[in-house]
Amino acid sequence: MRRLTSLFAVALTLCLAPLLGQTPSRIDPTLLAGVRFRSIGPTSVGGRVDDFAVGRTPGKPDAIYVAGASGGVFKSVNGGVSWAPVFDHIDAMMSIGDVTVAPSNANIVWVGTGEANNRQSSSWGDGVYKSLDAGKTWTRMGLADSRSVGRIVIDPKNPDVVYVAAAGHLFGANAERGVFKTTDGGATWKKTLYVDEHTGATDLVIDPRNASTLYAAMYEHERKSWGFNGGGPGSGIYKSTDAGEHWTKLTTGLPAGDQGRIGLDIFSQGSDHIVYALVEAATGGGRGRGTGAAGATGATGVRGAAAPPAGARPCGIWPKKSL
Repeated sequence: MRRLTSLFAVALTLCLAPLLGQTPSRIDPTLLAGVRFRSIGPTSVGGRVDDFAVGRTPGKPDAIYVAGASGGVFKSVNGGVSWAPVFDHIDAMMSIGDVTVAPSNANIVWVGTGEANNRQSSSWGDGVYKSLDAGKTWTRMGLADSRSVGRIVIDPKNPDVVYVAAAGHLFGANAERGVFKTTDGGATWKKTLYVDEHTGATDLVIDPRNASTLYAAMYEHERKSWGFNGGGPGSGIYKSTDAGEHWTKLTTGLPAGDQGRIGLDIFSQGSDHIVYALVEAATGGGRGRGTGAAGATGATGVRGAAAPPAGARPCGIWPKKSL
């Protein structure tokens, strides 16, 4: 059993050419000075919340969806003042791993059942579901044996193109895991990224400037009643530049050795284009910055701070330029 001892915050900086004639918009901090967070529920005991999604239609209130690890999907259309369950009584597993709204059509909502967390209390799901009427009705769209869904991403312009990061069975090996893609709204699926029967996909992000570019986090893991294997050579970050047809494992500038779970996100504004990765790894690290030529496939991250004391769990920023 592998014991992964460190967390890395890994930033992969992508240099894309600045958009001509566009200036990044900035928010005046004083506009938010009076904003204070407050609890909006539940009023008694709440469980794990796996995901949020927001559907926006001009002239209408935002539709906010909340995915519960063991409690279905809830929706609010009044800014969180009140909530209504929208995933009950449809003969589906109630553990939810992800909820996503199509950027081009707020009526199209996808739900992935089965949370992709590694707790003993994690419940499995029975595939992915789609709604065409903003959560009023749902249709099962397959991938029933994936058991756990970490992320669903939808093409910004074409809602029929959907990618699913399937973590697979938590308590055993299975083949229906990895990254799946549909180009017909879920009628058929193609497995586009697969490592092995012990490694699933737990996160997935799509480049907001180029929908053909995606990043996927793969995670080798398996829980048993007597212990847990949370990492290995199967874990890693993969990149596709052709809409998921081919994938390349990224290694330059990332922690060496076995890796564990990885979280991904993309920030894009003006000339800034950054992919962030939170990487669980077996080696120590610190804070640093990396540089590389624009257009390169990778650049080495340089650790700039001293390594932490033995036994500590450090986080380091490791940016690299790659596009």
